[in-house]
Amino acid sequence: MKITNKKAYFDYEVLESFEVGIVLKGSEVKSIRQGRVNLKDAYVKVINNELWLVNADIPRYEYTVDDNYDSFRSRKLLIKRNQLNRIESKVKQGNLSLIPISVYTVRGYIKVEIAIAKGKKYHEKRRKEKERDMERDLLYESRKYVV
Repeated sequence: MKITNKKAYFDYEVLESFEVGIVLKGSEVKSIRQGRVNLKDAYVKVINNELWLVNADIPRYEYTVDDNYDSFRSRKLLIKRNQLNRIESKVKQGNLSLIPISVYTVRGYIKVEIAIAKGKKYHEKRRKEKERDMERDLLYESRKYVV
């Protein structure tokens, strides 16, 4: 099971990615295993030498009795110190962002793939969309003449 942030590849140019763990409650794990995660507007922030996943929507598990559950709460990410230092220095150097790419399970553990990314400009997005349309039209035309 892998839940991806499709909007991330459209809005950003991914430079480098990392696999990190995440601190969750039991009901959140069950909700993620059902595939109920929304990473569309989520981002990663460095606070007090720790990584935090901010604004990720993990809806309440349907059989949970927790009435005070906040689905948009910030969640701590688990990463090695040397990787954190490298990430922090790269983000400070340039105009770069930290974004979550996907959430998946590895041997029973929930992992988050985060990436150092550079935001795309509006004209870059349009050019990419135009190239995709041209390839689609070319494929359609080539199918038309195949016997």
